[in-house]
Amino acid sequence: MSQVFVCGLGSVSPAGWTVASLRDALAKKAPLPIQLLARPGRQKPLKMRSVPPPADRPPFLAHPRLRRASPITHYAVSAALQALESIPLGQKPIPRIGIIVCLQGGCVQYSCRFFEETIQDPATASPVLFPETVYAAPASHLAALLESAPLVSTLAGDASAYAQGLALGSDWLHEGRIDVCLVIGAEEEHWILADALWHFDHRSVFSAGAGALCLSLNSEWSQGVELELITDLHPFTVRTSRSVAARQVRAQIPAQRPFEVLCDGLDGSPRVNAAETNAWADWSGPRLSPKLVLGEGLMAGAAWQCVAVCDLLANGRFTAGNVSLVGANQQAVAVRFTTGRTVSELPPPPIAGSLAS
Repeated sequence: MSQVFVCGLGSVSPAGWTVASLRDALAKKAPLPIQLLARPGRQKPLKMRSVPPPADRPPFLAHPRLRRASPITHYAVSAALQALESIPLGQKPIPRIGIIVCLQGGCVQYSCRFFEETIQDPATASPVLFPETVYAAPASHLAALLESAPLVSTLAGDASAYAQGLALGSDWLHEGRIDVCLVIGAEEEHWILADALWHFDHRSVFSAGAGALCLSLNSEWSQGVELELITDLHPFTVRTSRSVAARQVRAQIPAQRPFEVLCDGLDGSPRVNAAETNAWADWSGPRLSPKLVLGEGLMAGAAWQCVAVCDLLANGRFTAGNVSLVGANQQAVAVRFTTGRTVSELPPPPIAGSLAS
């Protein structure tokens, strides 16, 4: 990576519909309240942390394409528009916007509704629901809303795919095909996702929402944060276990230095977290674990990790930040963000191992 700047951030999470609400929740370090989610055919409910209703109805919901859109689209659009706030979209020529939406569970709510109707009576299943079942729906709606998106793509995978989205967006920028790129990770609430996570790890708490980074080569739009490095992707194979892949990723990140922060994907489950915990065992500096506060947001969780680190760097807390993304079943990768600040320009360092202010 070279000269790829972070120009905006956006977040929708169980903490609220802004980056500020995400920041405040992570600063408090207290796990957000858990809601119970009924699972058909099972007496014991599932646990999740849901996105609260927005304080005010978002204006974008008035757009014809968004009136019937699923929650995952609402989350993705809200995060994207937040990330674009510092971009002068009113100037001439209008900046060309690339859109990359990364998903793991995808558009589950409408998929379940459509197939339930199909099973009950195929003759009356609503064709209006079907377009909202495809993975490309959120990206399509956002492109229609922005009206200036020559490149739009959807990536499906585990949390590591968010790093692939950042890499793809950087390539588009360097090729001169766009002026800015929105890279969004999003998920929505549904019992079927919470149930799938429960079978994978009983201790994890499912959550949903979206996170977005706006990238550009234009330093004038930058928030003072640069995408410095994306490590190689290390797939999980017969010869390369999850633990080995995580260690290979760690080896590609520079040795720990003062005024750097690590944002990991730990959620409090020793068995699931073992590979990542061991890979970063040498890290003794400031650390952030969003999933302990927000829950397991799948692809949205990966985006929250990147948003949280970039927010800390933009606010002058650190000179660099590393994001560890050890996927559920595909691969491991890490992302490194830096600033142009020197150590002398920063406030006193946080207490080791914490994000104390």
